[in-house]
Amino acid sequence: MHYFIILLLLLVLELVYFKIADRFNIIDKPNHRSSHTDITLRGGGVIFPIAMLIACVLGDASLLFTAAVLVVGIVSFIDDIRPLPTFPRFGAHILATILVSYELGLFEGNLWFLPLIFIGMIGWINAFNFMDGINGITVLYAFVSILAFAYLFKNDAVFELLTIMGLACLVFGFFNIRKKAKTFAGDVGSVAMAVFLGYMMLKAIFEFENVAYILIFSVYGIDAAITILYRLKNKENILKPHRSHLYQYLANEMGWSHLKVSFLYAFVQLFISAIAIYLIEKHQMSWLGTGVILVFLSAIYFVIRNSVKKKITA
Repeated sequence: MHYFIILLLLLVLELVYFKIADRFNIIDKPNHRSSHTDITLRGGGVIFPIAMLIACVLGDASLLFTAAVLVVGIVSFIDDIRPLPTFPRFGAHILATILVSYELGLFEGNLWFLPLIFIGMIGWINAFNFMDGINGITVLYAFVSILAFAYLFKNDAVFELLTIMGLACLVFGFFNIRKKAKTFAGDVGSVAMAVFLGYMMLKAIFEFENVAYILIFSVYGIDAAITILYRLKNKENILKPHRSHLYQYLANEMGWSHLKVSFLYAFVQLFISAIAIYLIEKHQMSWLGTGVILVFLSAIYFVIRNSVKKKITA
């Protein structure tokens, strides 16, 4: 019953935000790099940090973890309204990573892996943010990731938090998973969710002592990483918006519907996550095995991307 009450509360708060966004003209105007053509309310993803705050009040999220999500959420929301320079945004990412790492006790013991954690976490935050470009893709990918973590932590206190964030996805998804979305997540939604999921990934890896859980992020990770390599090869500024991810080619140049592409990404990731978790539970995954699977998935992605590019330029 309390989940239903939380769901209703989140829905009401989202509707209140829509009134505020409409009143203060917080909108997303399409440009030549956009994958949409209509003016849409921006920042509906504010429901994610709000859900995190509710979970904290209920005692289902720690103050440090909540602070990590809120700090990036606040800075990103300001950036949605009035674009900020790189430093405050990057600074918020670093601070959130420090808070998350401290909360997980990663500053205790050997510290040699901390630089890798910082690089990986900040890279993940920006990759997740850049992947937010078409209707439904962010919330669906977040939802299937939450499902995977909920299974892993079904007997852990963090399960309550995962459930609340899942409910936030349902509320946001109702307004975003449409042919014509009523709202977009904005940086406030995508960056806040990236920090939340990044925390869950680090928790899984260190508590269960298996790096193979990184496969739960493989679809986004591979698309983002290979796209960055292509952009570096073409001497492009990787910090600027673009339309060169595979999902953008499919939605823009190939003419696939946004929802078709978004559901495809989500289902592929759900399948990979299920296989990865099954193999881990059967004690059949190691560093080497994880690397082999990532190379194999990257090769598949590379072939598909090149095939799509050839069709586009033909």
